[in-house]
Amino acid sequence: MSRLLIVVDRAKDWAPYYPSEDVLTFDQYLQFSAPAASRVRVINLCQSARYLSRGYYCSLLAEARGHHVVPSVMTLNDLSRKGLFSLELEELDASVIQWLEASGSAIEPGSDDRNATHEVRIRSYFGQAQHPDLKPVARALFERFPCPILEVVFRRRKTWQIESMKPASPADLSEPEQDLFAAALDRFSSIVWRKPRTRRRYRFDLAILVNPDEELPPSDKVALGRFEKAGRKLGINVEQITRRDYMRIPEYDGLFIRETTAIDHHTYRFARKAEAEGLVVIDDPVSILRCTNKVFLADLLKNNKVPTPRTLILSKDQKDAVERVVSELGFPVVIKIPDGAFSRGVTKAEDEKTLRAGLKALFRQSALVLAQEYLYTDYDWRIGVLGGRAIFACKYMMVKGHWQIYQHGGSQVESGGFETLPTYEVPRNVIQAALNATRLIGNGLYGVDIKQSGNRVAVIEVNDNPSIDSGVEDQFLGGELYTLIMQEFLSRMEENRRR
Repeated sequence: MSRLLIVVDRAKDWAPYYPSEDVLTFDQYLQFSAPAASRVRVINLCQSARYLSRGYYCSLLAEARGHHVVPSVMTLNDLSRKGLFSLELEELDASVIQWLEASGSAIEPGSDDRNATHEVRIRSYFGQAQHPDLKPVARALFERFPCPILEVVFRRRKTWQIESMKPASPADLSEPEQDLFAAALDRFSSIVWRKPRTRRRYRFDLAILVNPDEELPPSDKVALGRFEKAGRKLGINVEQITRRDYMRIPEYDGLFIRETTAIDHHTYRFARKAEAEGLVVIDDPVSILRCTNKVFLADLLKNNKVPTPRTLILSKDQKDAVERVVSELGFPVVIKIPDGAFSRGVTKAEDEKTLRAGLKALFRQSALVLAQEYLYTDYDWRIGVLGGRAIFACKYMMVKGHWQIYQHGGSQVESGGFETLPTYEVPRNVIQAALNATRLIGNGLYGVDIKQSGNRVAVIEVNDNPSIDSGVEDQFLGGELYTLIMQEFLSRMEENRRR
């Protein structure tokens, strides 16, 4: 269980806000001791953050005690070094520059010269800014310099720059600013406002990262609710979070990513941060790295003799790419970009003309493209593997009149039918191929796509973030599927606590 503490200089600094037993004065925090193996998170709101001040010592003591603190000592040190944040803002959204131009006051009164120096001073609260146009820069600064209240001075001479940044405390705020700060804190760490009686019901906290706007999420809303229900039965408090909750990760004991992953994406940053903070995390960063790039995966499977379709890795500058595909794979052939998902970025070429056109289009997106022999089957196997064992099996049927299980057309996405089976009814060589492939990736949760033609089995890909939707993957096991996954989290979080 994670506990969140708010540290202020004096009790009266917190007087305008909702009282909480989690608010301590600096002197009280000096005497504070947490139970062994507990996770403590500290929001340092002391007035001064200068070297050897109370605020500095608060962060220093928190780190010495193994507490996760915002701001960290490193952040405080970085804020004292102007060279780290004196950056030009020319690449920001035009709306930010326009707001600064409209709000900036000339330091030399009466000057209307474009080259005159202008200055704007703002405060951000946990990466939130009062004016909507400033939200991108406030969020970016908070991710780089995590600080509860950050006072930022922008200055324009020829271009706009950040002149200075420093932490502020609740005691510095006006009444309107107090409301903004309270709202941002509530959003940043809603755990503060939970009643202690409710918090003590659970042994662990698990965050599920979701994107409410994702078109094809790995789990639908019903499935997410079933994860929450299964977790609560096991003593795990399960809470859905979004990309805006990046700095809240240390509050939790585990992170379960239920948003489509990619390397150049916030899902990978979430996984990296969660792992660095000591959380149990699925999908872990290594699994994301190994699974989301099909070039890496194809080479890994081939070198470890896991059966796959015949595959070529083609380079954008390769002169004989088309000739190699024709001579070694023939037609029809499947070409795909390395990081596509849900059948996106995948094309079937029936002849040399469509092959050349397909490669030209895909090379605009990636320097490397995969070409793979086309294996016709009525369905793809999807074997779900967790912790080295198969936990579910589905047959995903092809869309009627199409060669894939998904067909993207305009705003509509069609999918074929499915059949969910107990794993003991799946051919043994299919299960074994799935287990052999996932052993090369890690010990997380995977969905292995496999084609079976007679006795031949070929692993198409390994997904680090497999779909688990209500009425589909859970059709055979029902609620037991969600319990199996939550039980895995529980076992790993218990092991973390023992260590």
